Amino acid sequence: MEFFVFSLFNGLSYGLLLFLLSAGLTVILSLMGVLNFAHASFYMLGAYVGYSVSVHAGYGLALFAAPAVLALLGAGFERWVLRRIHAYGHVPELLMTFGLSFLIFELVQGLWGRTALPFHPPAWLQGAAFSAVHSAANGLQWFWGNPAQALCQDASMAMTCWSFPAMRAFTMAVSVTTLGALYLVLVRTRLGWIIQASRTHPAMLESLGHNVSRLWMLVFAAGSGLAGLAGVIGGSTFVTEPAMAATVGSVIFVVVVVGGLGSLMGAFWVSLALGLLQTLAVSFDLPLARGVSLAQLAPVLPFALMVLVLVLRPQGLFGAKEL
Repeated sequence: MEFFVFSLFNGLSYGLLLFLLSAGLTVILSLMGVLNFAHASFYMLGAYVGYSVSVHAGYGLALFAAPAVLALLGAGFERWVLRRIHAYGHVPELLMTFGLSFLIFELVQGLWGRTALPFHPPAWLQGAAFSAVHSAANGLQWFWGNPAQALCQDASMAMTCWSFPAMRAFTMAVSVTTLGALYLVLVRTRLGWIIQASRTHPAMLESLGHNVSRLWMLVFAAGSGLAGLAGVIGGSTFVTEPAMAATVGSVIFVVVVVGGLGSLMGAFWVSLALGLLQTLAVSFDLPLARGVSLAQLAPVLPFALMVLVLVLRPQGLFGAKEL
């Protein structure tokens, strides 16, 4: 049972990291109609900025500095680049953000090199959030943190030890907090209502005295900042290297497409589903036909799900059907 429980929590933590990464892209897409191909590159840049800040000022400051830097970069890119081509349609926007992703990739390699950086969580996040010890004498025991470490080092007793990293628990907490904050701002505040109206009735908002261009710059900055926050957490949880954008870039677009273009709750539920699907497939690794195991197919499962959803429900699971 403990194997399934820890696999379940690992899948949830990975899924919530996917949501934290895709939330910014979903917000930009739903409120501006811009599909930002450079969003995964913002995630990567956030990891590198977070690493540089953490080396000199600590991890806590990096959690705030990296999103702030990425938000400023996103605001500048929207103000001086995207705003100039927005009237020409989606294709120029896609090409511009696609080109920006290559520019960020070369910038990262030029400033930080091509090898992985030793971006580790701080000491207060390097332990275990909770642990479990299963022994023949005492059965299954659960512990908060690492009190089971002494028991696990006792070679005289046959036992199995499990632990759930505190960094993954922190990732889950930040992702859930982000979802709650986005929901409150977009649904429960006057600013959120104005931002949502700017997507469908920009002329009406302009006539009421609201600066729609400034609102869209704020939205793009917020989405870029969320990518920077995901970069700090993802880079310290997994690995910080130039290839990290390509690793997750295709998966977050699967999240957005399957969940429904612009649906925040769709991105949340699909992120959880993909995290659980891939993690449980690797954990159980069931043998399939002709020597192929389920773990070998884990990277393909999100794309198989996307094809299935596009065939049965092209607008996505939570997307509105167009008439």
